[in-house]
Amino acid sequence: MAAGRSNQLVKQIGEYLVACELARRGLLVATFSGNVPDFDLIRGGAWQFSIDKFADITFDGSRQLIGRKKPLPIPQLVCVFVLAAEKYGDDQFFVLEWSKVQDIVITIYRRWLDTHGGVRPRKPDSLHCAIVMENLQKYKDNWSIISSTR
Repeated sequence: MAAGRSNQLVKQIGEYLVACELARRGLLVATFSGNVPDFDLIRGGAWQFSIDKFADITFDGSRQLIGRKKPLPIPQLVCVFVLAAEKYGDDQFFVLEWSKVQDIVITIYRRWLDTHGGVRPRKPDSLHCAIVMENLQKYKDNWSIISSTR
């Protein structure tokens, strides 16, 4: 199967898994199917971001300096990360506020940069960062934050 088609299938599966789970919990749901910026699904063992979406970044030569957190466009936005399983019923959901995602991304990025003296070793100007499943464990099946916000 072509990579593009495979990625689209993963996005569709994840989106509908979340929609089904929300409907089970008594919420009315509409899917965006990739048509709304920043509301999307991605495939892989890690969820990819750019640090400048969450914090002000400046450079001192090749050294990156993490500044203040950026204001979030929708502070109460709830984010659901999905790890779609091969076997039916083994899917995992990590449910947290977007502000928590911001905190996690900044903490991970700062920690990683500190181990490299503030300079990314391969591409100093890169702002790429990622969240892996281990960073989200305490938010697994944290659906109560959605029902408490409606």
